[in-house]
Amino acid sequence: MIENELVLKSINQLMEYSFFIPSYQRGYRWTEKQVEELLEDIWAFAINPPKQEEGKMRPFYCLQPIVVKQKNGIADEWEVIDGQQRLTTIFLILKNLESQIRKKNIKRVFYETREESEKFLTEIKEDDAEKNIDFYHIAQANKAIKNWFDKKANAIDEVNEYVTPEAKFAPTFLTDTKVIWYVINDGSDSYDIFTRLNIGKIQLTNAELIKALFLKKWNNAEAVDKLRLKQLQIATEWDRIENTLQDNSFWYFIYNKPDSKNPKYANRIEYIFDLMKNKPDGEDEKYTFYKFYEDFETSKNKNKDKIPDTDALWLSVKKYFLTFEEWYKDRELYHLIGFLISINYKLQDILEPKKNNEKISITSKTDFKSFLKDEIRQKVKFDISNLNYGDERIKTVLLLFNIQTILSNEKSNMRFPFNLYKNEDWDIEHVRSQTDKSITGTDRKEWAKDMLEYFTGFAGETEQKQYIEKSDNTDVVVFRTISEKKQSKNTLSDLYHIAYADKIDDARFSSVYNQIRKEFKEDNEPSKCAISNLALLDSATNRSYKNAFFPIKRGIILQNDKRGTFIPICTKNVFMKAYSKKFDEVMYWNKYDADSYLKDIVKTLNGYLPQKQVSNDNE
Repeated sequence: MIENELVLKSINQLMEYSFFIPSYQRGYRWTEKQVEELLEDIWAFAINPPKQEEGKMRPFYCLQPIVVKQKNGIADEWEVIDGQQRLTTIFLILKNLESQIRKKNIKRVFYETREESEKFLTEIKEDDAEKNIDFYHIAQANKAIKNWFDKKANAIDEVNEYVTPEAKFAPTFLTDTKVIWYVINDGSDSYDIFTRLNIGKIQLTNAELIKALFLKKWNNAEAVDKLRLKQLQIATEWDRIENTLQDNSFWYFIYNKPDSKNPKYANRIEYIFDLMKNKPDGEDEKYTFYKFYEDFETSKNKNKDKIPDTDALWLSVKKYFLTFEEWYKDRELYHLIGFLISINYKLQDILEPKKNNEKISITSKTDFKSFLKDEIRQKVKFDISNLNYGDERIKTVLLLFNIQTILSNEKSNMRFPFNLYKNEDWDIEHVRSQTDKSITGTDRKEWAKDMLEYFTGFAGETEQKQYIEKSDNTDVVVFRTISEKKQSKNTLSDLYHIAYADKIDDARFSSVYNQIRKEFKEDNEPSKCAISNLALLDSATNRSYKNAFFPIKRGIILQNDKRGTFIPICTKNVFMKAYSKKFDEVMYWNKYDADSYLKDIVKTLNGYLPQKQVSNDNE
């Protein structure tokens, strides 16, 4: 195995090289805004540099990676696979700093198919800028750099009036601005690498860069066989960690779905690295890599052989992963931690427990579980009987209710599937419909189709029509819930008309809707929006959950459960009416059912809810 090389290089060091831009690279396209943003960032670093911490690397401003491959075995000549835009901008900035530096610029930037671009880049002539699109963008970027320095020269309040902006900018740019220098040595085809990097199949992520640090051949002090063995061990363990994290049942126990707050990790091990370095929100995307690079440099400087203690650094990574693995294997920890993560509790705060912003010492697993339960109590420190639909806390309560129901059965090996819960969009919905909400537009057709499917047992129009025609010519009662046989047949025909006619007859819809609502006793529930009439339901299961009556939802839930679809245990219990002691009205959801459901929630969560509520409920 020939290792790829990874190091940080200053702009000064880049000036020692020549760079070849192959034909598959597009021309220079950076805009004036991109150029100015880079200049402003480096300027801010120059006038207000971070303080150097004792024993740490000198602070630096770091640019994104430049991926290169040695060209024709020549030591100082490199083929640029990725980073050509940044490299060209660096060249232009150096050109505008010629008065401040001894070496005028990077040795050479030459192009495989655009030979004139090299000459234009070296001697920019405004008159030639319109000859081709590459010249135009290079000229515009160079003009933006000139204008930027002119503006800084006029802003004498920002710099000492005796120091030019170029003089202030140059030292920081040359010495304290660095690029991530990634050298491909493994024989990979340059174009294949370029394609992977630029179409998103494989990105040069923090994880890939950090892996290169761990597998780097730092010097020849170690015997080759020993070095190879260490690299093989790290690579093998790395793959095991990544493969475990790629198991969604493990991953979604410690992580939520990607969104604006939760990035999508191509390499999930990177999440561990971000946790280790406590990456702040909104930080530079390569923040974690910089911190690891600093660890390697610090470790190297402490070692008399100038070799970083790779074993110790890798052990710290493994400890994080093994901690997660231990939590995952412990059924109670799995559920307690999984719940907290699901409600956006930070994993870092579980790894480093605090009380009143002070770190607390946890010496046993019992203490750790007590801490987790205390944190959960803080999340449900309210009277749940006063919660109504729309309150975000309801989802927290019902999720905890499902989890605690599972944990209450110590003999069961059942686990709550956080991966399914998070990826199938389970949310709060009414057990029985909101009958005070009118159904309008195409929702009326969907509602009618749902009712037809429920009553006939068929989802297709043809089968439904045949069923209706058969019922019109026989003595078969169409369905149990409509009391009069004749009326039941009329109702079925009305539903078919509403579902498939080009235009809906408003009067017909209103009549059939009110009749079915009355038959299903959906019009006599006083607390439709209370938590006692709410459950976790899958928004994708039914076309019109908000409008569906209880027996429709019940039928769908039971069918899905029969097919093996994930149904939260308490949701299934609700539609099985398992919380009610009366079974005389299985197809209806009434006040007694709702009250019984609420009492069971309070009873199950008695270890978490305020004791006053638990006591009141038991009176």
